[in-house]
Amino acid sequence: MAELTTRDLAGNAGRDTRDEQVETRSEERSPLLPADQSDGFTARWREIQTSFVDEPRTSVEQADALVAELMQRLAASFSDERQRLEEQWDSGDDVSTEELRVALTRYRSFFDRLLSA
Repeated sequence: MAELTTRDLAGNAGRDTRDEQVETRSEERSPLLPADQSDGFTARWREIQTSFVDEPRTSVEQADALVAELMQRLAASFSDERQRLEEQWDSGDDVSTEELRVALTRYRSFFDRLLSA
């Protein structure tokens, strides 16, 4: 497989990368969970907070369980995303440098999302 050189980069200098940039920015800004799941967790959290006055110990136990469930959901989501990324480039030796560059860009976006979580 040929390595990307500065000459290759210079040759691509005039290429329109706006679509890729928009896609990368939207990946960077996309929420960690779908809105319905996020809303469900938020609603459950509010219920836990509301019940604290009457049942503080139960509320803390429920908060612990909710946080554990959210962590598991996020771990599964990140695992699925990582698998999708791997499938993009791990299709044998016939993967082009351009496909690998796009894969690396998506990994960077995913990495940034993980760090911001």
